[in-house]
Amino acid sequence: MNITEEQFKILHSKKGLYALLQNSKLDAEKAVRFVKFEKRLGKLQEEMIKLLNWVVENQQKVVIIFEGRDAAGKGGAIRRITENLNPRQHRTVALPKPDEVEQGQWYFQRYINQLPKAGEIVFFDRSWYNRAVVEPVNGFCTQEEYETFMAQVNDFEAMLIGSGIYILKLYFSISKEEQEQRFAEIIDSPLKKWKYSDVDRNALELWDKYTEYKERMFEQTSTEIAPWKVLKANRKSRARLEAMEYILQSIPYQVKDLEAIKHQPFE
Repeated sequence: MNITEEQFKILHSKKGLYALLQNSKLDAEKAVRFVKFEKRLGKLQEEMIKLLNWVVENQQKVVIIFEGRDAAGKGGAIRRITENLNPRQHRTVALPKPDEVEQGQWYFQRYINQLPKAGEIVFFDRSWYNRAVVEPVNGFCTQEEYETFMAQVNDFEAMLIGSGIYILKLYFSISKEEQEQRFAEIIDSPLKKWKYSDVDRNALELWDKYTEYKERMFEQTSTEIAPWKVLKANRKSRARLEAMEYILQSIPYQVKDLEAIKHQPFE
């Protein structure tokens, strides 16, 4: 296979050789994409550190919500975004199903308990929006509970924002074929198959119902002060970079490198 001079220079480096040798077929193009991704990721991670320092120094509070279908890559994106951040200054929240006490509380209460303190970023790997899609699709809440949530959520977020909390809402969108392929990979992996739940088993069969509730969620809860950012996530690397670009562009931290955080198409 012919490669360009630029590709040769990329491959003729420690990262390039590592990427090339990780692939049994010695796929030069794939190795070059990996090196370019890691380089771009590193630049954005540097800006994430600056953002977090600004949050801490100015006692700001930031909530970043990651939503999407099962196996859409939410958790992996959070890990790459946070891997170089001070663990004492940010948290990732992935709540289990509510216990008996929480079931008797106002729905938002368990999430209020997880909101950031001054000088902290909280990443929600799924959030109160469980009640907008996952719960009604799978019969985990009543129609009345669902409608109550939809009537309250915009006001709830407006109160949080009014109290000084930054809220960003990211949705990772994948195709049905991609979800099916990722489920197969999870099931086949002894290190990952613990992730495959009963909800996952029903996800493909309920695809259209998920779509119906997802579209209503976008229509009714993408507000001027808290819009949804939809990321095409069939390509995990691209979605992760675009998620970081959006976060860095949306929070007014100083001093930000505008050239580093502007959108750069990645394939």
